[in-house]
Amino acid sequence: MKHRIVVAVTGASGSIYARQLLNKLHAAADQLDEVAVVMTENAKTVWQTELKNEDYHQLPFRFYTQQDFHAPFASGSGRFNTMIICPCSMGTLGRIATGISNDLITRAADVVLKERRKLICVVRETPYNLMHIRNMEAVTLAGGIICPATPSYYSLPATIEEVAATVVDRIVDLAGVEQQTFRWGSDNKAE
Repeated sequence: MKHRIVVAVTGASGSIYARQLLNKLHAAADQLDEVAVVMTENAKTVWQTELKNEDYHQLPFRFYTQQDFHAPFASGSGRFNTMIICPCSMGTLGRIATGISNDLITRAADVVLKERRKLICVVRETPYNLMHIRNMEAVTLAGGIICPATPSYYSLPATIEEVAATVVDRIVDLAGVEQQTFRWGSDNKAE
């Protein structure tokens, strides 16, 4: 079965993760039926600030606005099997954790959870306060996956892109998309 994936990009810092994720999904097009993208206005501003471009316009995915509740993934009948929020702001996480569906991102997350599908929240904040931790617990108990944007270094990344890729590769693995990447115990950076 091919994947139907929703990628939501919020205004948290970490646009490099979103860019690499979208590029990896584009490269894995043969495994995907569809990729839909929702970007907040803050996400666009942060992308421009951090990456100094608006390259998201060039991606071959369908983009939806935050208020487009006619998007197919706003309903369980849309049959999207995975939602990735990357990066996931703590405000978005809090609304998901408390069941507030006030925009397309939080509505889609609610749908994914109620349908027992895969929700991956790539939280990007440090340090965590108690409310962050409780919200991560609530989403986890509801069936979501909290994947902090915490890089690993055992692959000996040499550039900022390679450091970010250690997070993105974990996200892609969690989504069930096959890829060549560093594997623990392997002699190569990518198998």
